[in-house]
Amino acid sequence: MDTMKDIFARRLLEVKAIKLQPKEPFTWASGWLSPFYCDNRKTLSYPSLRSLVKTELCHNILEQFPDADAIAGVATGAIAQGALVADQLGLPFCYVRSKAKDHGMQNLIEGNIDKGAKVVVVEDLISTGGSSLKAVEALRQHGCQVIGMVASYTYGFPVAEEAFKEAQVRLVTLTDYDHVVKQALATGYIKQEDMALLSQWRNNPSEWKGK
Repeated sequence: MDTMKDIFARRLLEVKAIKLQPKEPFTWASGWLSPFYCDNRKTLSYPSLRSLVKTELCHNILEQFPDADAIAGVATGAIAQGALVADQLGLPFCYVRSKAKDHGMQNLIEGNIDKGAKVVVVEDLISTGGSSLKAVEALRQHGCQVIGMVASYTYGFPVAEEAFKEAQVRLVTLTDYDHVVKQALATGYIKQEDMALLSQWRNNPSEWKGK
């Protein structure tokens, strides 16, 4: 029986929010070469999928972090998802920039959020975890208590898992790399012969140079 991780992975593949190109790797903003690219923002364009993301993120928050006082989205990818979730839960919402504005009020956190509030951070994607945890630190510096993070997808890199552990942030995701690859193989999106190359990348993504 398919789990939600399987179902969501399959839906992401259906709308091409996830692309697997073992033989034609992408270049990430970090400079890493990757046979794998995820763009969860595409889910916003499909009403039923957008609703699924909102509903499942809310479900995870209610189940895992029931004492949340507020929701914070990480700019820019999770602003829309975070706002949808906050609206559904009837909670205050803010979003955290990657860096403070260089004009106007020079805000890093946009929106009003009380000091001491128990906050759940909404993120769209976790790779190394660096940008996500910067948002957590900004909220903590503001005086908030970050009680957890929910995200649509994670690559599950050890470097990210260690960073979240060190930051003492519990992460819950709708799906992950392993489930996406499983569904991609089951549906013929990739072939068994691609698995060795994908495993090489997954085991050492920062040093992988392509086929």
